[in-house]
Amino acid sequence: MGIHKYSSGEAGSIGLGQTGSVFEDGTSAVSGTMVAIQFLEDSTFTVLTPESSSFIGTSGGSGDAIDSSNTFPQGMTIFGRWTGFTLASGAVVAYNG
Repeated sequence: MGIHKYSSGEAGSIGLGQTGSVFEDGTSAVSGTMVAIQFLEDSTFTVLTPESSSFIGTSGGSGDAIDSSNTFPQGMTIFGRWTGFTLASGAVVAYNG
């Protein structure tokens, strides 16, 4: 069912991460459904799990797979749907949705 059970206003709020967020600046695994990841420091991933093949990730997905040599710069925000991640380095805020 997912996001389709909500009104258009509620779905818009969920799409903007207004259902909460998580801060991570270590190498602990984070799980849940995230719709955006904002980079507070230059960051790399050991794991970035896309919800489907439509989104980027370390296990494939859309385009080339992400690996620890791919650095996301401080200030960048990526949008999509992920079910979990583990940072190799950096700090992020991940928005639930």
